[in-house]
Amino acid sequence: MKRRKSKRGSKAARPPEIPQDAEKAVEPSVVPDEADRQTPPPGESVAAVETEKPAEPPVVLAGSDRRTHPRYEFAAAVEVIAPESGARMETRVRDLSQQGCYVDTNKPLPLGTLTDVRISKGSQLFAAHARVVYSRVGKGMGLVFTAIEQKQLRTLETWLVESRETSWLAANRRRSQRVLMTIPVRVSGKSDAGLPFEEETHTRAISAHGALLLMSTQVYRGQRLTLSNVLTKAALECVVAHIDRRRGEHPQAGVEFTLPNPMFWHVAFPPKDWTPHHPDAKSRVRTGRSK
Repeated sequence: MKRRKSKRGSKAARPPEIPQDAEKAVEPSVVPDEADRQTPPPGESVAAVETEKPAEPPVVLAGSDRRTHPRYEFAAAVEVIAPESGARMETRVRDLSQQGCYVDTNKPLPLGTLTDVRISKGSQLFAAHARVVYSRVGKGMGLVFTAIEQKQLRTLETWLVESRETSWLAANRRRSQRVLMTIPVRVSGKSDAGLPFEEETHTRAISAHGALLLMSTQVYRGQRLTLSNVLTKAALECVVAHIDRRRGEHPQAGVEFTLPNPMFWHVAFPPKDWTPHHPDAKSRVRTGRSK
């Protein structure tokens, strides 16, 4: 009898188990934005990015796009104003993406601060509403755009097209990061007139971030295309970063993957820090001596 009582007592003291399905149901399904996925260094903090509803129909929410937006080096003057506190600073932009920017400042604003951002480069001006989502004392702060008007969005797209091409050309000069290889591909998209097209062609060079293609169809920088690997049947979205027109040859289009995908070509690319002196590199001198 005592043993039975002790067993009952142990069961009563044990807290009720919650099924895994119930726990999963309680947790909301959230897809993090680009800023949420960043892991800040010790001593730094990142605020969660929330999508704000537009006050007026003409306003476009850049933060509503859940895809990862690549950041590009971008140098321009910027004015950041916090209407609530009246804080105002004039500084420089270090990098830019379709979702936000990073600015240099020794005294970053508190996380979550709503701001008005005005970026100027030459005669072009871009304005948007933004929020502070990244802060690094003595270094700078990251801003995510919360609302952009259509006219301002066109200016931003122009800057990104130019920055994307500069980045692509710089990466293409690093020969260790690209492989000269002919792979049959299928390219499809829409022309300026909105008419769909599809072209069978092949690559001239490939990398983990894109490729150089021979194109007979006329394309333009910033154009989004669908690139299909004929051998593997895999397909992904890419953006035209550069167009090389040479006399007597079909134009060559340099495309950049919307999201980096090293496995798309099924080729093992060397690391970014690879050089002929890399430990994994084979020495031609030793090979010659061994013969």
